[in-house]
Amino acid sequence: MQETILILDFGSQYTQLIARRLRELNVYCEIHPFNKIPPPAASLKGVILSGSPFSVHDPEAPVPDLSKIRGRYPLLGVCYGAQFLAQQDGGEVMPSKIREYGRANLGFRDTSCPLMKNMSHDSQVWMSHGDTILKLPEDYHIIASTESVNVAGFQIEGEPTYGIQFHPEVYHSEEGTQLLRNFVTDICGCSQNWTPGSFIENTLTDLRQKLSSDKVVLGLSGGVDSSVAAVLLHKAIGKNLYCIFVDNGLLRKNEFSSVLDSYKNMGLNVKGVDASDAFMAALKDISDPEKKRKAIGKTFIEVFDREAHRIQDVKWLAQGTIYPDVIESISVKGPSATIKSHHNVGGLPDFMKLKIVEPLNTLFKDEVRRIGRALEMPDHLLKRHPFPGPGLGIRILGEITSEKVRILQDVDDIFIESLKKEGLYDEIWQALAVLLPVQSVGVMGDERTYESVVALRAVGSTDGMTADWSHLPYEFLAKVSNRIINEVKGVNRVVYDISSKPPATIEWE
Repeated sequence: MQETILILDFGSQYTQLIARRLRELNVYCEIHPFNKIPPPAASLKGVILSGSPFSVHDPEAPVPDLSKIRGRYPLLGVCYGAQFLAQQDGGEVMPSKIREYGRANLGFRDTSCPLMKNMSHDSQVWMSHGDTILKLPEDYHIIASTESVNVAGFQIEGEPTYGIQFHPEVYHSEEGTQLLRNFVTDICGCSQNWTPGSFIENTLTDLRQKLSSDKVVLGLSGGVDSSVAAVLLHKAIGKNLYCIFVDNGLLRKNEFSSVLDSYKNMGLNVKGVDASDAFMAALKDISDPEKKRKAIGKTFIEVFDREAHRIQDVKWLAQGTIYPDVIESISVKGPSATIKSHHNVGGLPDFMKLKIVEPLNTLFKDEVRRIGRALEMPDHLLKRHPFPGPGLGIRILGEITSEKVRILQDVDDIFIESLKKEGLYDEIWQALAVLLPVQSVGVMGDERTYESVVALRAVGSTDGMTADWSHLPYEFLAKVSNRIINEVKGVNRVVYDISSKPPATIEWE
């Protein structure tokens, strides 16, 4: 039985980061909304209350029912979570008189408290809150203070319940990982056995029990998630896994044949389907980004359904869904108002009347890659940058034509190939090229040109939720720009996107 830490989400921007830090400690955890607390299972070892954009005094402030948790399991309140505990027990929580945001140092820490074990004097922590705890209830005692925050941490006497007003999960809390380790190992008693090897072993057992001798169909994309899902399923059920790789005509240059070859060399049962003409026909005269996504998604469903029906007695549809997708769908604010339509398998389950199997839906992206390495999958698949479902369809701004696809494929190929050649590709989360609906004047030889503009984009990130633009060397950008303008007919200007997410998004559409 997999030991579990439960994280209750109150809407903090850092909630996923808490989970990632625990996973890095080889401790399995799950995020659930504060108002959808699952019944405590035998595997539950402890609970963490996240921060929140709310004040405890807000009329709509989150109020969880902790009656089945408090006192029965170790509990750690972070920021809002700590303030909620103190207020509920009769303490005084008020708006801060001074701004409590940014770096601070623990001038005092109670080293006899297990949560503060091995925490250094003046350890740097990260504050981010508008309220502060002015007065603690009688059975609370202070375990940490900073120069301006007297109650930076507390413990409740007689129960394993703790609260801290700083964020141990962020990078700026230099010993935050140590504090979290203290909580999950010393206080909760977790054995830190959440490893790629244990995940693979448990998942294969579960898949074999669930699927038995049933046939499963999986839509491969060439990306990390679907590829790792395919290898896991193949190990579990062998020839009963049927993979379909659809060429929508919007893949990278030569990608259909190269990825298909990779899959076949891995022993997967894969059928490649060239449906590029159908997609181009569906996209004719469409410029609106959302309409393009829907046209691509609809065509994908039609092609995939047709091919899947050629396989007799399929019972299951496999998907490469990962944990951030699951978290988003059950967020504190409820299911997302608009599900990303470029997750183009989203309509398949109802459409095809198949049961769903999602072997990766408890993993973050970096964990998926670690599982892939443990499965000895090739690096060129595992290190591949994220690529959107609609492919180049949302990187060609405006109407899509075969000529525009040809131009962008050539530009993209030069950019990606150059990043790999210069050893920069693996340092970047995602790199892409965008064909703009703009033409500019240029001069080539003695002739005046009026041709297309392309934008190059490269970002660094850990999970794609936030991203900063990559500071690529000027010499590299100059060389790439020169190659693109000289080698790609139809382009006479190259620009580089230096916006971060937020406020921009990684993709342009």
